[in-house]
Amino acid sequence: MNKRSRRKVLVLTIVFGVATASVLGLTAFEENLLYFYSPTQVKTGKAPKTHAFRVGGLVVDGSVIRAPDSLMVQFDVTDNEESMTVEYTGILPDLFREGQGIVAMGHFNSNGQFVADEVLAKHDEKYMPPEVAAALQTAEDAAKSKKSINQTGNI
Repeated sequence: MNKRSRRKVLVLTIVFGVATASVLGLTAFEENLLYFYSPTQVKTGKAPKTHAFRVGGLVVDGSVIRAPDSLMVQFDVTDNEESMTVEYTGILPDLFREGQGIVAMGHFNSNGQFVADEVLAKHDEKYMPPEVAAALQTAEDAAKSKKSINQTGNI
């Protein structure tokens, strides 16, 4: 093998190595992304059934149920259009309470129940996670458009 052939093999090996590393890196990155979904999107089937994602909204008043002698808690989250039940085992954030915005990260279990691995609560009175604020605004806009259609009598 002459010098020119060795260079070609070396260049091809480097190109192949970089391409393989890029594919592996992008695959790992895609698998570790946690997309945000509103309860409405989850109910309509847009959320993944097989891997983790984030869901957020307001904790429904009167929906928090704590298991006795356990850290398990169940509560409903709403975007003011749809609501869904979240199950979490662990210590909830100090700012967690009914009527407040939260984001839960988790997945569906084999029974179709959303099980959160982590629950995040808003950190002050004026802040709401941008995803939650956008989901609430979308639900509010949809409700307004339904109301205006019903008032005009057109469907």
